[in-house]
Amino acid sequence: MKNTAALLVIDVQNDFCPGGALAVEHADAIIPLINTLARRFATVVITQDWHPANHISFATQHQGKSPFETITLPYGEQTLWPPHCVMETPGAALHKDLKIPHAAAIIRKGSNPLIDSYSAFLEADRETKTGLSGYLTARGITDVFCVGLATDYCVAWSAEDARKFGFSATIIEDACRAIDLNNSLAIAWTRLAQAGVTRTASTGL
Repeated sequence: MKNTAALLVIDVQNDFCPGGALAVEHADAIIPLINTLARRFATVVITQDWHPANHISFATQHQGKSPFETITLPYGEQTLWPPHCVMETPGAALHKDLKIPHAAAIIRKGSNPLIDSYSAFLEADRETKTGLSGYLTARGITDVFCVGLATDYCVAWSAEDARKFGFSATIIEDACRAIDLNNSLAIAWTRLAQAGVTRTASTGL
């Protein structure tokens, strides 16, 4: 892979894998492929959902609300989730089978208790930057490839924001898995196509 390309490995954490608090079906099946793909990239960045226990996206913080309901917060629409990826808990840890020793950086997101953060580039207020865009630019990166969890949420938002910051963005579909809540996967693909995000399979790289 050319040196101007980076692999973004999104949220391959215990709570999103089988047995976790917000498990994505067959999520662990993509880990060997991600490990293989990572060896082709000189620049790899890993993201972690990293929430305080009282995070605003948790349904437990809203009386009478249940997981997967939607509410309106000051920054916009918010899906409510079961508590997950609480900082410094086993559920927030990267999956033990993820083996990318040369990963250049880990971006932790969602640590502000009042704002959710799906994207690796911007928090959900769409203003607060994580610093990833500057980091990639400083390394001469022009092309971002996204893998991980979940296709229709953190992967999609990250790819879309990569385009907003001027990078080309490609989602490697077979190295991702989706939640697909209320047709969210189809909705995400439509939005991503409009943003100019490319879809590919690992065999096409």
